[in-house]
Amino acid sequence: MLRTHTCGELRPVNKDQEVVLTGWVHKRRDHGKLIFIDIRDRYGITQVVFVPSVAKDAHNNAQRLGPEYVVRIKGQVNVRPDKNANPNIPTGGIELLAKELEILNESKVPVFEIDGDVEVNEETRLTYRYLDIRRDKMREALLLRHKVSNTVRAFLNGEHFCEVETPVLTKSTPEGARDFLVPSRLSPGQFYALPQSPQLFKQLLMVSGMDRYYQIVKCFRDEDLRADRQPEFTQIDMEMSFVDEEDVYAVTERMFQKVLKEVKGIDLPIPFPRMSHAEAMAKYGCDKPDIRKDKTDKNEFAFLWVTEFPLFKWDAQEKRWDSEHHPFTSVHPEDVARLDGTDLNNIRSRAYDLVLNGNEIGSGSIRIHRREMQKRIFDIIGLSQEEIESRFGFLLNAFEYGAPPHAGVAYGLDRLVGILSGLDSIRDTIAFPKTQRGTCMLASAPSVVNDKQLAELSLLTLKKKQPG
Repeated sequence: MLRTHTCGELRPVNKDQEVVLTGWVHKRRDHGKLIFIDIRDRYGITQVVFVPSVAKDAHNNAQRLGPEYVVRIKGQVNVRPDKNANPNIPTGGIELLAKELEILNESKVPVFEIDGDVEVNEETRLTYRYLDIRRDKMREALLLRHKVSNTVRAFLNGEHFCEVETPVLTKSTPEGARDFLVPSRLSPGQFYALPQSPQLFKQLLMVSGMDRYYQIVKCFRDEDLRADRQPEFTQIDMEMSFVDEEDVYAVTERMFQKVLKEVKGIDLPIPFPRMSHAEAMAKYGCDKPDIRKDKTDKNEFAFLWVTEFPLFKWDAQEKRWDSEHHPFTSVHPEDVARLDGTDLNNIRSRAYDLVLNGNEIGSGSIRIHRREMQKRIFDIIGLSQEEIESRFGFLLNAFEYGAPPHAGVAYGLDRLVGILSGLDSIRDTIAFPKTQRGTCMLASAPSVVNDKQLAELSLLTLKKKQPG
């Protein structure tokens, strides 16, 4: 057995017990003949004292210890006198009197301090992410993310949702952001696409009769990056059959009420306030208003539904109408007659966004579930019959086999955790994120591949001309 307890576990009730701890050397302090170290793992920190008269060999080895050495220490739990106790840590009432020390691995001097809140430039942090995650701020963000995910899963399981995995290698149906394309060795000249969302598959699950689906799922978009965007991101994806907007709002509000209670200890009032898109634009000049009284206050969490988004938007570059959200969104029942083309600019949809503290954290809609209406929307946004069949023929065919009314929504997990953690960038909520240029500093990705790999995929790459 490598250890009997973690470094955050021991208390005065463990007095006189012989225990074994493993972890990293957080700090070392020489006080004459006594050597003190703080040993750290994910769970906390414990002070260890080496006394030459108790264990000479262990004391000698302790003199070699440097920061971030990995060690195994066997010793006896002693209760610290009140004047020597450390009230700032849970284990501050005890210390471990070392009897044996084993150095499991040495460490170079870290390129930045693990202890404290020392500012480190982001490129260095991402290059040495495995060191960055040892720091309290990063570790706590990842643990909070884990807790949010577990709470969401537990809640949705209790609401009769079924978690279903959807394909990662799928068909390119470019709408909005660019797809990441994946060549196939077995199908030269053809490509899979990484999913921007599981949209079509989750609708097909509703046609399949699964009734309530969810997935905490990776999605991919080859687009320009900002502090709140990554080329790969995670969303809490949901879809439900035989529901309307009120059902979606209700299950969402209960879910976030549970998340805020479990993760932050906050009693979140529900229902959330609602505001139409037209009202938000008239009152705030944006479609994701921050309705907090104090916009600098990060334990305040103000949720808002923004509803009735426009169904279409005019694409000036392409000189055609396009979908405001996506083309699978239902038209507002009062505006169906306007689909004749006379007033496309003012048609409302049955789409809704969830806004938190001025950030859009989720988007969804009542879906189209009839083939003829879906075909009509495709026609309005300028898709040819050939494009419709090529991109979405499988969906239209499914609608001919009894598709139920259904609706869904997806919430950005990275952005949600960032807000709950009070972090400025979603990169600090992700274990191994990309830079703003889409680069993984740790693994040096993307990278060049060799000619043999390209030949197997029937690919050639274009070499950029060098300046001059």
